[in-house]
Amino acid sequence: MRRLVCLAVLVAATVAVTSASAGAPDPSGAATGRALGMVPTWASAMATQWMNGAYRATYGSGKLYNHGGPTQTTNTTYTIYWAPSNWGQTFPSGYSTLVNQYFTDVAADSGKTTNVYYTATQYSGIQYKSTFAGTTTATDALPASGCSYSGASVCLTDAQLQSEINTVITRNGWPRNGTTEYFLYTAPGVGSCSDSSHCAFTGYCAYHGWIGSGSTMTTYANMPYVENVSGCDAGYHPNGLGDATINVTSHEHNETITDENGNAWYDLRGYEDGDKCAWSWGAITGNYNQTINGHHYIAQLEYSNADRGCVQSGL
Repeated sequence: MRRLVCLAVLVAATVAVTSASAGAPDPSGAATGRALGMVPTWASAMATQWMNGAYRATYGSGKLYNHGGPTQTTNTTYTIYWAPSNWGQTFPSGYSTLVNQYFTDVAADSGKTTNVYYTATQYSGIQYKSTFAGTTTATDALPASGCSYSGASVCLTDAQLQSEINTVITRNGWPRNGTTEYFLYTAPGVGSCSDSSHCAFTGYCAYHGWIGSGSTMTTYANMPYVENVSGCDAGYHPNGLGDATINVTSHEHNETITDENGNAWYDLRGYEDGDKCAWSWGAITGNYNQTINGHHYIAQLEYSNADRGCVQSGL
């Protein structure tokens, strides 16, 4: 959820859940970026939906409200696969190809009502108009770990991830503006922490954020390698490899479109459109719930004010 509010789960004979409400965004973070839209682990999400013995169809409280911040009325995406020269693990064959195909397909179906992206068109004049503009594999060496936790032997801070994103953008001469988002995919085994309490695979599966402000503001998403990672892999694999990543990619992409700086569309408890529907699938055919440009994917539902709930498409 917004501001990396972690959902702490204690599972025993009963499940007790503690979550902190996000409240209004802190504008002091605009100069250095702000981590938003955490995808909670599956166990955290399921426990949160059962509260006081009752099942809740969505998270948070009520509908999304417009808080006046900017949205991406159209959006352009780039993918960065960080395969460090000094790291022993790399991306499996076909991984980046599938993720890039997903972004290409989302762009190809722009304007259609047949997938979750159409839901965003009810907010602040957003159009379903997406462009996939480029990709690169970066082999820059990993810096020394800036954080530490038991889930990974190397741990990168949000500042270190931002530094790599900035390096790649500058190297490639790519644009910086409020309608372009950079998805940074880190290699298997590479961990990250947004702060001392919230880390990949245990506290979150992905998040989005921004760097800078004004006309050159840069939006980005931190995308850890979550394939077959307990708590971050939904278990549905229509394409064999990359499906867990695509699910959390869809979450972060839709949230950036509707709430890129954390001050646009979210509910009374600070939940963005993706947060309210995390790990909810709707109707599944075989092992997929989305057909985008003729290809099958598994991607969580998104929240619709018009429907007062999580939806699979605009149909």
